[in-house]
Amino acid sequence: MTIAAPRARKPQSRFTRSVAFAKHNPKLVVGVFLLGLLIAIGFLGPYLIDATDAAPMSVRPDQSPNSEVWLGSDSQGRSLLALLVKGIPLTLQVGFLAGGIGLAIGTILGLISGYVGGVTDTLIRSAADVMLTVPGLLVLIVIASSIDGFVQIEIIALVVASLAWMWPTRTIRSQVLSMRSRPYVEMAKLNGLNTFQIIVRELIPNLLPFLAASFVGAVGAAVLATIGIEALGLGPQDAPSLGMTIYWSIYYSSLLRGLWWWWATPVAAIVVLFVSLFLIASALDEIANPRLRKVGT
Repeated sequence: MTIAAPRARKPQSRFTRSVAFAKHNPKLVVGVFLLGLLIAIGFLGPYLIDATDAAPMSVRPDQSPNSEVWLGSDSQGRSLLALLVKGIPLTLQVGFLAGGIGLAIGTILGLISGYVGGVTDTLIRSAADVMLTVPGLLVLIVIASSIDGFVQIEIIALVVASLAWMWPTRTIRSQVLSMRSRPYVEMAKLNGLNTFQIIVRELIPNLLPFLAASFVGAVGAAVLATIGIEALGLGPQDAPSLGMTIYWSIYYSSLLRGLWWWWATPVAAIVVLFVSLFLIASALDEIANPRLRKVGT
């Protein structure tokens, strides 16, 4: 009696693997799609519409959405669609810049604090704990209002990043504390690797999924802080960012005057942005933390 050899499994196509990945990570797919949609509006919009309509008195003021201005216009004679096209890249620029800088500082401090320990750990942890008790938005308002001259987008990003490193420092420190006693770290020590080599070769690669989720969360927090500063009128006055559009909407009392499209347009874009960032961060957190994964995925 002969036993038939098992058939070799047919390799899956790239499309099949993509569909399987989408089924197992629906939140990540939806979040990336929404974020990609916003990025496409910001970067492809100037090729589809006249972006110069974002300048004052480019169109008739206070128009409701119609065939000429699809999302209406504000009291300064600016098209809300053009403002959206120009404002989304500015808001994302601040978010990614401030979130990246804050996460980079927090990652460096968290790695040093968690792995080195001792007095260094005490100093860094105490500094982060003290700064966490300080009202962040209040400090940002004071710093932003103290800047003389023209406030640029990059300055706003640096102001936000100056208070965006504490939470990454604490969370990454806690991750490193649980990793530094694991067998692969002990083996690296026995092989003669120094502290810097262990951090770069052993700790950071294992932290990459967690760092990715932290980066998305840091971008969301930076965008929220930036919008709060700009909505108070402390941002660049001539920049058509989403936060400054809300500020001018408040300044001209659009809600009381019934100009709902003026504030609804930037608010809708902000809601889509935060939903996309939340879905991406949640999906990356599930990938980084096996305990959060669904059974059967």
